Amino acid sequence: MNKRLHRFFHIQEENTNIRTEVLAGLTSFMTVAYIIVVNGAILSTVGMPYEAVTIATVICCFMGCMLMALWANSPLIVVPGMGDNAFFVFTLVFSLGLTWQQALAAVFIAGIVFTLTTVTKGAIYLARSIPASMINAMTAGIGLFIAFLGLKNGGLIVANEGTFVTLGNLGEPHTLTTLLTLLIVLPLFLRNVKGNFLIGIIAGTFIGALLGIVDFSSLRDFSFSFKGYDQIFFAFDFSQIGTVNFWTAVFSLSMVIIFQNMGAQLGMLPDKAKFRKSFQANAFSVIGAGFFGCSPTTTAAESATGIAAGGRTGLTSFTTGLLFIPALFLIPLFKVIPNAAIAPVLIIVGCLMVQSLKEIPFEDFTEAFPAYLMMAIMPLSFSIANGIAFGFIAYPILKLVTGRKKEVSVTMYVIAFFFLLYFILGAI
Repeated sequence: MNKRLHRFFHIQEENTNIRTEVLAGLTSFMTVAYIIVVNGAILSTVGMPYEAVTIATVICCFMGCMLMALWANSPLIVVPGMGDNAFFVFTLVFSLGLTWQQALAAVFIAGIVFTLTTVTKGAIYLARSIPASMINAMTAGIGLFIAFLGLKNGGLIVANEGTFVTLGNLGEPHTLTTLLTLLIVLPLFLRNVKGNFLIGIIAGTFIGALLGIVDFSSLRDFSFSFKGYDQIFFAFDFSQIGTVNFWTAVFSLSMVIIFQNMGAQLGMLPDKAKFRKSFQANAFSVIGAGFFGCSPTTTAAESATGIAAGGRTGLTSFTTGLLFIPALFLIPLFKVIPNAAIAPVLIIVGCLMVQSLKEIPFEDFTEAFPAYLMMAIMPLSFSIANGIAFGFIAYPILKLVTGRKKEVSVTMYVIAFFFLLYFILGAI
């Protein structure tokens, strides 16, 4: 068995081992398992049955991770994205007036558009046309986004009516759990202890229990049923395919998922040679999401936790994918893990990704400002897609006004135009 795994996933060629890859997959799973519970809660606001969407979420997580593992041999994990489910609800349904069934049809077609980009030379051409400063800014921006997510989920940063955000109450049990867990994880990480993030999450859960923030009541009921899933399986509705609103939904969704995932993958992949197949796996999974009744899947920012834990091959994503199956029967167990136990991992990973800042030529303002704008907008708008859009619009504008238009590829001008159109359509 070990020999087959080594041969299939090229374990030795990637200078890793099975134990490290499995632990990395387990770490990725622990940091992203919250999506099982949260995705259904968000999508149910448009009338989709919570239990059915939870099942669809697990199926899409399994499918996306397996595509990454078996097709691309990539350590990245694919799950329904938090920004993407909000886009599905608030843009496609509430703003554009589609029913959730029609929104699923838009997801399906956007997935086809995404796939066409990846199976042609479009993806490679796009990647080569994007300046290095933009790619490094995406990495750093996603790092800041992940860090902000960790600080927010850990209670260290909270909402404030006067200043929008402020420092949380450090004596509050939730925040205290985050701080104590961070004090445990940091030394483990610095000493390169195997399974450091996973140990931290488990320790954080016990600390949370001692401080009274862990609710064990969910452990009383482990019942599970596929009843009602037929309501969302193959439920997409193409009745509005001839309307402007439907194609506005397809266009805007395609823009978001293509460039959001390109930014995430180029930013996190340890081996850029795996980009094309990883991108294809991601695209196939979006088509699957439309079939199975879910919002678009995305390359999860939490993939960085598995990579930071040593994940280099598809065995990492394969392990994560496998863990989603028993997770269907263990949803109450994952409800027990507090956000405060996961937050320190996100904070540390954010720091690792922000280090790509040193590759950005800040002495050249035409390179620095778009990068800075991208990095600032991502966490502050709580959207990776918005940050990428602002950066891509600003880059050609600055080059044009400084008489350096030849430094910008035709592709960058086209991308900037479509992102501008995306914002204009969103404002109408």
